[in-house]
Amino acid sequence: MNIYALGLATESSNGDMLEVYFPYIEFGEKKNILKKPIVNSSENKKVIEINCDLSDLSSPIKNIADAYLRLHLLSYKFVLPNSINLEGLFRALPNLVWTNQGAVSIEDIQSKLLESKIKSQNLYIRSIDKFPCLTDYIIPQGVRIADASRVRLGAYLSEGTTIMHEGFVNFNAGTLGKAMIEGRISAGVVVGSDSDLGGGCSTMGTLSGGNNTKISIGKNCLLGANSGLGIPLGDNCIIEAGLYLTSGTKVALYDGSILKASELSNKDNLLFRRNSITGSVEAKNNELTIELNSELHNN
Repeated sequence: MNIYALGLATESSNGDMLEVYFPYIEFGEKKNILKKPIVNSSENKKVIEINCDLSDLSSPIKNIADAYLRLHLLSYKFVLPNSINLEGLFRALPNLVWTNQGAVSIEDIQSKLLESKIKSQNLYIRSIDKFPCLTDYIIPQGVRIADASRVRLGAYLSEGTTIMHEGFVNFNAGTLGKAMIEGRISAGVVVGSDSDLGGGCSTMGTLSGGNNTKISIGKNCLLGANSGLGIPLGDNCIIEAGLYLTSGTKVALYDGSILKASELSNKDNLLFRRNSITGSVEAKNNELTIELNSELHNN
């Protein structure tokens, strides 16, 4: 499959490439917009074009433009999280100062600040990071995002997704259907349709800490407020509020047997809770059905 991308790259005062915005991508027969826009180079902007093949996405990232293309492909929903190679991403992306006037290099920021003071032009620094927020590049359709600074470029957000103020979605992660997100979706984590991540809950990512297991959440699941998940969760499962379920957590089953939580990975219809008397973690058959508010997710 052929991929064509038209991009506009920002350069520093030294001519170094900082970031690339791809307003137009042809992914085989698919396009993010119908008509190819007219994009021109300017003082610190350079038009670039990339032609590659789908098989090229299985190789490590080569440079900044390649990195930004792959992040755009994820957020345009041309490719699913964990389906393309992102090796070398952190090495390729420079640390930048993200402002209300765009990306600025670390070397240029002091002169930009001085210029803004002299000319009484507001320069607001939002972050110093390798990743920009999603909505500086792509506005996903049918999605609500209460605080755009908490969703990174490279997030995959399906229609019907609602992300509240405390929700966070990292790159190469996201939702596969309508969902309520009031917790943290770490890199590499995907959430099935009709699932609800309660306030303050978290999912264990694979970027650091030695965790190599890709965490996923099935359909019709509920992670209670301030809970945590360290195993792949099946469909129609619930983790009660405040319970952090790691792969090594000992779980008592309804038949009296005790297993590690990792042995229950991807199992459907389970309710994980902590016994308030003994303190042990238990897994029961879940007979409840999670239903999201249809009006709330009619985005």
